Amino acid sequence: MQKEVTNALNVLKQGGLILYPTDTVWGIGCDASNPEAVKKVFELKQREDSKALICLVADDRMLKKYIKKIPDAAYSILDISEDPITIIYDEPQNLAQNLIAEDNTIAIRIPNDDFCFQLMRRFNGAIVSTSANISGQPTPKSFKEIAPEILKGVDYVVNLHHEKKNGKPSSIIKLSNDGIVKVIRE
Repeated sequence: MQKEVTNALNVLKQGGLILYPTDTVWGIGCDASNPEAVKKVFELKQREDSKALICLVADDRMLKKYIKKIPDAAYSILDISEDPITIIYDEPQNLAQNLIAEDNTIAIRIPNDDFCFQLMRRFNGAIVSTSANISGQPTPKSFKEIAPEILKGVDYVVNLHHEKKNGKPSSIIKLSNDGIVKVIRE
């Protein structure tokens, strides 16, 4: 696995795109602080850049680097949640501007996956994670369902878990600084 982490790390540092397994589905990823790399993700997915993308961070410490004020409720939700959960936070910082939603929010998940954790720790930064499909197409349930144009459109495909069936996409909740909680996707 270390070889795959190193290969993916090199591509991320050069502003490239990776295709990688996460704790939910296969993801297209890039350096979340690099606007040119983020732009490539939108182009590959044929997705309007007004539709926001999710980021992954390794842990709470890394989350603090990207969110100005983390609501206390976020820690409780992250502690009790057994399934993958993405939280939309107000007032993101230190991220590519074209990654931040029009309402000045960002969706971030701390994945429960050894490969992702090691990659983000060595990268020491947030990584974009969006499903490995063209916008509007179904999310692939396994590596072999990923469309050829996605496979060809990334700079590196992580050579792990190609036989594994994916889980379902994460739940998404919006947690506003004013205390309002809204479920976006169960």
